[in-house]
Amino acid sequence: MAACSFRRSIASQLSKVLDLPPENLIKAISAVPVSKKRHVADFQLSIASIAEDGSSNCLTENLQLQAQKLAERLKCDAVVSEISAGPGTVNFTINRELLAKTVLQQVLKDGSEYGVKSELFSTVPRQKAVIEFSSPNIAKKFHIGHLRSTIIGNFIANLKVALGHEVTRINYLGDWGMQFGLLGVGFQLFGNREKLKSSPLQHLFEVYVEINKAAEDEGTKKLAKDFFRRMEEHDEQTLSLWKQFRDFSIEEYIRIYERLGVHFDEYSGESFYQEKSQEVLKMLEDKGLLQKTTKGTGIVDLSEKKDLSSFSTVMRSDGTSLYITRQ
Repeated sequence: MAACSFRRSIASQLSKVLDLPPENLIKAISAVPVSKKRHVADFQLSIASIAEDGSSNCLTENLQLQAQKLAERLKCDAVVSEISAGPGTVNFTINRELLAKTVLQQVLKDGSEYGVKSELFSTVPRQKAVIEFSSPNIAKKFHIGHLRSTIIGNFIANLKVALGHEVTRINYLGDWGMQFGLLGVGFQLFGNREKLKSSPLQHLFEVYVEINKAAEDEGTKKLAKDFFRRMEEHDEQTLSLWKQFRDFSIEEYIRIYERLGVHFDEYSGESFYQEKSQEVLKMLEDKGLLQKTTKGTGIVDLSEKKDLSSFSTVMRSDGTSLYITRQ
């Protein structure tokens, strides 16, 4: 690409002056970030990167002097319009007419792949990468916090793909937990199936608000706990309602992602690890690590002296899992 051809041209001239192979100099020539506040060069060579005794042993004054002397020995040509010395660097400004012409020609030639065909990336080892991002809680509206994660995650995934890596994009949903026991009971009390189909997230939000008000009553709390317990016991009717919440939520999220130009290879979530969490609890019990409190909750002692000064709660008193058990 354009930047590489400019680097090669600068390296070629430096090679003749310094009597070093151009290949050794190309990586030492870096692009200078654009500044809105002041005029800066386009490329610079760090004197310390080519000094024989290494930058750690060179005095700043000596580096400055070497930069000045090297700049004086170099000449402007059809590619470089200005050469100057900086604090331990030699700076190069590219001919503006040539720069504009070269960049535009390269953009037209490479299209959407412009910027990623650099020879500097050719040595980057290709890897497999899993990028997990966005991760909203189902049955809740997509908010600004999710937007931030979505944009950043998608940028990282696109960057990895552009560099030739094999990328898997995962949306790890918050789709399991006691809140769905509350939402399930709420829908049974306040839900409307037509509204669920036409505007799922808005309607589920309205239901969630109503059931949270009702949850001040102990009887409603018990109903929610029973609903979540039936979820973990794989009760068919209970899971059917939960699955509707999940499916309608994902459909709504996909519409938002399409507007943002974002896609995922897989929609996973806490529910995927629900059965495995029971396996973890069984393993802890078999190893004698799972202890029961007087209230019936399951805990694991994390203290060095085994005096319960530090512990983690991993199971509710009714045997259902917690967030930490599903992670």
